[in-house]
Amino acid sequence: MATNIKSLSDFSHIDVPSAKGYKFGIIVSQWNAQVTGALYEGAYLALLKHGAQEDDIQTIKVPGSYELTSGADILLSNKKMDAVICLGCVIQGETPHFTFICDAVANGVSNVSIKHNKPVVFGVLTTDNLQQAMDRAGGKHGNKGEEAAITAILMAEIQSSLR
Repeated sequence: MATNIKSLSDFSHIDVPSAKGYKFGIIVSQWNAQVTGALYEGAYLALLKHGAQEDDIQTIKVPGSYELTSGADILLSNKKMDAVICLGCVIQGETPHFTFICDAVANGVSNVSIKHNKPVVFGVLTTDNLQQAMDRAGGKHGNKGEEAAITAILMAEIQSSLR
């Protein structure tokens, strides 16, 4: 598999527009904090790198990945945002809990996006083990938080251009 040897966070083939003037929310799970902290750093720094202002980035910490949906809904219900990034990490265990949480979060993020007619980006790692998560949170496969931020910028730009 190609992902065994390369970083997936390569944006050299994409024209990323300026994030200046857009308002972003970042909802980050506190569970698996070593991983989600790295995802958050990747997302936050990517937004700044592409022109977002610190005052235009609202961060909310939630207990776990399951609560990302509620956090995004609360933020979008109370603040004007152009896009929201949901960051979390669910690592496979010995029970079906993994499957239920991953399914609920994926569906929840989609539903919040539809409800508010705003981009809500799924930046949740769903891995078999901690090493796979670390590889995707700033390790050899790049940083999915950064990828989620780039997606948020692109989607905010698309929505703005269609107004």
